[in-house]
Amino acid sequence: MPELLIELFSEEIPARMQQQAGENLLRLLGEALAPLNPVDARSYTGPRRIAASLNLDAMVPGRTVSERGPRENAPEKALEGFTRKHGVSKDALTLQNGFWVLEREEAPIGAAAHIAAIMPDLLRRFPWPKSMRWGAGSTMTWVRPLRRIVCLLDGQIVPFSMATADDNGHNLSASNQTEGHRFLNPGVMDVTSAAQWQQGLHERHVMVHAAERREAITTGLNALAQAEGLSIVPDAGLVDEVSGLVEWPVPFLGQIDPIFMDLPPEVMQVSMRVNQRYFALRNSDGSAAPRFAFVANIIPTDDGSLVVSGNERVLRARFADARHFWNLDRKQSLASRVEGLNTITFHAKLGSQGERTRRMVRLAAILADMVGAPAALCERAAELSKTDLTTGMVGEFPELQGVMGGYYARHDGEQPEVAQAISEHYTPRGPGDEVPVAPVSVVLGLADRFDMLTAFFAAGEKPSGSGDPFGLRRAALGIIRLIRENGLRLDLVKLFTLAAEALPEPLRTAPDLALLPQFIAERLRVQVRTEGARHDCLAAISVDNEDTDIVRLLARAQALQTMLETEDGQNLLAATRRAANILRIEDKKDGPHEGMPDPALFEQDEERALYATLQTVEPAVEQAFAAEHFADAMRAAASLRQPLDRFFEDVTVNAPDAALRLNRLKLLSRLVRMMRLIADFSQIEG
Repeated sequence: MPELLIELFSEEIPARMQQQAGENLLRLLGEALAPLNPVDARSYTGPRRIAASLNLDAMVPGRTVSERGPRENAPEKALEGFTRKHGVSKDALTLQNGFWVLEREEAPIGAAAHIAAIMPDLLRRFPWPKSMRWGAGSTMTWVRPLRRIVCLLDGQIVPFSMATADDNGHNLSASNQTEGHRFLNPGVMDVTSAAQWQQGLHERHVMVHAAERREAITTGLNALAQAEGLSIVPDAGLVDEVSGLVEWPVPFLGQIDPIFMDLPPEVMQVSMRVNQRYFALRNSDGSAAPRFAFVANIIPTDDGSLVVSGNERVLRARFADARHFWNLDRKQSLASRVEGLNTITFHAKLGSQGERTRRMVRLAAILADMVGAPAALCERAAELSKTDLTTGMVGEFPELQGVMGGYYARHDGEQPEVAQAISEHYTPRGPGDEVPVAPVSVVLGLADRFDMLTAFFAAGEKPSGSGDPFGLRRAALGIIRLIRENGLRLDLVKLFTLAAEALPEPLRTAPDLALLPQFIAERLRVQVRTEGARHDCLAAISVDNEDTDIVRLLARAQALQTMLETEDGQNLLAATRRAANILRIEDKKDGPHEGMPDPALFEQDEERALYATLQTVEPAVEQAFAAEHFADAMRAAASLRQPLDRFFEDVTVNAPDAALRLNRLKLLSRLVRMMRLIADFSQIEG
């Protein structure tokens, strides 16, 4: 199969846009080249180019195309318009199912001709998050000025131009030329194939694979750090970003001036990361090391001494700014900043950060009793939790919210539990973060998130589709993890109701507030699915279940999953479904078939055995649930397997005798009703 290589060479592409651009290029090519059956598609992304290679058929085969025109009884003008559009006479049409149809033969098209035809439009509509215009004479846009287009089919140029009749397309046309590294090998290179393109660029100090650059960065930095007995602070996001900034990564270590080592390590790390894309290092004991790492895009001629000293000089200036904020912020206590929160808007419908803080103080007092934490400390932590928003350091580095509040609280002499809670109340921020376990920290984290969810839902700002500008899904997952990993027994409906009582008057009865329990339930199912557990078991025990105690729900779901993993459990599931299906069919005829079955009407031992087992199992299940002994409840239910199997093997439910049929349907109805105490088995997959 012929090989197609496309390379789009431009000025520097923002790192955050490169991966998606590569995926979009493959998607658009796959759609446009579908008639050529593309396979083995690969994308390549970097600071100055996105590219793709794929194999495809040599030709689009010929075919007969049918196009339906007007109805047979349509006005003559409609038919004339259809024939004029296609340049044919009425004699070329045939009647099919009451419509005039034009059938025409499309000749085979060579791959090169098809590619040349589709590429200009594909490039003009290429989706970038942000694009720009440049030069004169063309309305074509690109993320940055597009300089070259390589388009080769089996080594031969596929000729096309971006120009149109009234647009010069920036004088761009397909060629076989690209460029190497901007500084190390700035010349033009001829391209003959995807393999030669990749090898040739590598010789010209360009790594076309983002994964190769990431590996080079990680390996190089770790080697330099390990040589000094240090380790790089893990930061996959920064590695990804830097790999999108350099074509030929060259790692270096620099020295941090000792006068700055008393700054909080989080301040140093964030300052290095945000301002300079530097990596922080740690000593073997986990403390911050007086070193930093960075990646250059050149190979210095002096072993890097000039590059290192220049970056050290820049970092000293950055740290001097951070020290200024650090010293200035500590001159004013957090307690004195509480009043300033009244001037910071939280949300137009929800008032200021001061109003939010007062809601959190109230919630913290309520939660403290439920969690078993000191109420006074919880209220104090809530009162001070947002005050670092008024500090210079957080104004410069919003990523340090909470962290700086904790440092400033310790400086002010607040109780250690209060300072710890302030520093931890935004965690967990993501799935990899540890969950706070200190009671005051847990209370503050819950108060923050319960208020956030309640307030934004009341204000009509609930997430929609993929949009979640206020991070409410993340807040819900934070609540779930705080509850699960601390084993908390909380009534979510009650807490959302209590949180809503403190909202501004018009919002307390907002209709979207009723959606909050279900919103948490959906996030819980997402988390369970992510963990690889059976989310269908959670769904099955949640149907018609108003219980919002997450710990209890998960324990029930786990017990159900354990039962279904046994042979008895699988057979019981199948039999219960069979009973439910029979009832559903018969209820449509003359149901519902409810009420207690009459033992005197039983004719077969199998009926009597199933009834007797139900008489034992039903109260046992109810008692086990009341005591939250869910495994016992499942074992009791599993004992129904054998009598139920025998019932279906030997008993005809729809007996000719109407009274007998009704009695047997009532028996199945009781069985299904009892099993619904455990779960809705229709939700179980498989």
